Amino acid sequence: MALAGLAMGCIDTVANMQLVRIYQKDSAVFLQVLHFFVGFGALLSPLIADPFLSETSCLPANSTTNVTSSSHLFHASRVLGQHHTEARPQANQMLSPGSPQGGAGTRVSYAFWIMALINLPVPLAVLFLLSKERLLTCCPQRRPLLLSADELALETQPPEKEDGSSLSPRFQPHPGHEDLFSCCQRKNFRGAPCSFFAIHVTAALVLFMTDGMTGAYSAFVYSYAVEKPLSVGHKVAGYLPSLFWGFITLGRLVSIPISSRVKPATMVFVNVVGVVVTFLVLLVFSYNVIFLFVGTASLGLFLSSTFPSMLAYTEDILQYKGCATTVLVTGAGIGEMTLQMLVGSIFQARGGYSFLVCGVIFGCLAFTFYILLLFFHRMHPGLSSVPAQDKPGGLENSECYQR
Repeated sequence: MALAGLAMGCIDTVANMQLVRIYQKDSAVFLQVLHFFVGFGALLSPLIADPFLSETSCLPANSTTNVTSSSHLFHASRVLGQHHTEARPQANQMLSPGSPQGGAGTRVSYAFWIMALINLPVPLAVLFLLSKERLLTCCPQRRPLLLSADELALETQPPEKEDGSSLSPRFQPHPGHEDLFSCCQRKNFRGAPCSFFAIHVTAALVLFMTDGMTGAYSAFVYSYAVEKPLSVGHKVAGYLPSLFWGFITLGRLVSIPISSRVKPATMVFVNVVGVVVTFLVLLVFSYNVIFLFVGTASLGLFLSSTFPSMLAYTEDILQYKGCATTVLVTGAGIGEMTLQMLVGSIFQARGGYSFLVCGVIFGCLAFTFYILLLFFHRMHPGLSSVPAQDKPGGLENSECYQR
């Protein structure tokens, strides 16, 4: 699991960074598409695994099975004595569902094989693309087949070297083929204003809160629903995480056309305010099951496009260097890990009501950090004073730099 998490973290970082660096001011739409498929995968994978978890030797898939309840059942089977010794193997299977003694262990492995086969075309497609781009180490380093708009412009007007002679376009680096860690070089930080670092930190803190809330809510909304005062049935409460991820996927799908017309800063503002208002409504109507379902759907919609919109907005401020992407993805991952641990410990110590209180606090902190980001954005010096012909990409990208 640690190796899988490490690999997925690298994929997440590189994919977001490359979309920003290749598409630049058009990256908002592509980021929404990327994260739509992230939510779609999170919605689809439990549906694939569910049929293989519904064996008679296991508890129902919609109920909560933890180590404590399993150990209690095993202890009860021992106390009952010789008359009920047949219950002991069943409890042993529940304690170790991967045991080969029962059919459940082998059937559960089918879900992993299916997910592996679904993911198999992805590395094959990447290898094919690398071979077409001639980027494999085993192939000779020749000119890539895919050209950017800047390279096509250089075909007719090659740049000049320092001595005045023209430089062939084939030696111009493609923006997507540059070193992924070039943004970490020391020269990029020399003379940078304080607002440069403040924008990175505040944007990462916003995603720390919002992605942390996404992970914490999906992990503990079921436990909150079955606890008092709501006391929702296990089967009905099992629909809440699916409803949450379903509306996250729907929100990301709707955000694809919206992001082409609405600025990322506006989308982030609406999302953060919507999260705070939704948690306040859930806190006021904490005894109403209907409001819990409506609020879960509302949170899914507002949290869905926060990450790609914040990524596009931050890179827009920093002229689409791709460097902020690594900071933002790391901050979001740390928040998803940390806030789940924090909410889980508070939930266990203070009860279900603290779950909504934590949501309100985290939402208000995310809104505060976003206001600070807007403040540092106004402080950050722009590049509008640079002549258009001196900017990379010429007049075609002048609008991007003026913003």
